[in-house]
Amino acid sequence: MLLDTDVVIEVLRGRNQEIVGRWTTVAGSSTITLYSPITAAELGRGVRPSEVKTLTEFLNKLTCLPADAQTGRLAGELLLRYQASHGLELPDAFIAATAIQHRLPLWTRNRKHYPMPELQLL
Repeated sequence: MLLDTDVVIEVLRGRNQEIVGRWTTVAGSSTITLYSPITAAELGRGVRPSEVKTLTEFLNKLTCLPADAQTGRLAGELLLRYQASHGLELPDAFIAATAIQHRLPLWTRNRKHYPMPELQLL
């Protein structure tokens, strides 16, 4: 599964016990958990100084999927289809493209950001 930025934030800050509990289950299972370099950038932009070490340790336990030319082209296609109608922004387009390209379900709290029918949301 691919983690969206909002889920990582909730897990690390522990504000939503339902998400934290679900993460505990996922982390203890054989589920392969991945993230996008866009998520790393979004997290890096918003991390509090007191959270840097925890964030680094958390991400080091996961695998970051690369963003390549195919991901970029697909993100552009998604922006063309959904930017005007749904307000799709570049970071979410790249995250969605990564999930679609690698045929991964996306765990997100922001379902409205991802209107793509070919994208499986968790």
